[in-house]
Amino acid sequence: MSAVQRIAAVSRRTNETDIHIDVNLDGQGVADLNSGIGFFDHMLTHIARHGNIDLKLRCTGDLHIDDHHTVEDVGIALGQAIAEALGDKAGIVRAGQCTMPMDEALVSCALDISGRGFLAEDFNLSTPRLGEYTTELTTEFFRAVAMNAGITLHFQQIRGTNTHHVIEAAFKAFARAVAMAVSHSERVKGIPSTKGVL
Repeated sequence: MSAVQRIAAVSRRTNETDIHIDVNLDGQGVADLNSGIGFFDHMLTHIARHGNIDLKLRCTGDLHIDDHHTVEDVGIALGQAIAEALGDKAGIVRAGQCTMPMDEALVSCALDISGRGFLAEDFNLSTPRLGEYTTELTTEFFRAVAMNAGITLHFQQIRGTNTHHVIEAAFKAFARAVAMAVSHSERVKGIPSTKGVL
């Protein structure tokens, strides 16, 4: 762990959402979340718990329209907070991966904190909504995080028929891959890149 905790606070306000998020990458997995969407909060809790990230979120969004702006904008703010908390990325492992089962579902996540935002995924989500959450927004959320954190992010849905299980496995796998990638290694000296910058 770094001597100084890697923390960030991001506020983002538009005509569609008003968001404040606090992130501690060296936390204990404490989650204090209110996005206005119960299932989404449940998934974000997995990022905190399985990523050992302290995460506090307050979001007021235009949910009278739908949940798209809220989910995507939280992804933007979270990505920005991760990037800010990482700083120059000196000493981090940089890459992480996890294959996570959730009952019949199995989802793999591999990521590289490369400075190049990118998302590839093959989610097959048969149920369009879970509570007030539109399941296709899972892709929009992870794309927003990846683009704003500078993460190359790949998901593979190996198997799974229950949409809740597939999405939950994806969030857990992402969290554990992030925890691996942001961890420090005494063997990593400086910026983990042949370019000297990430």
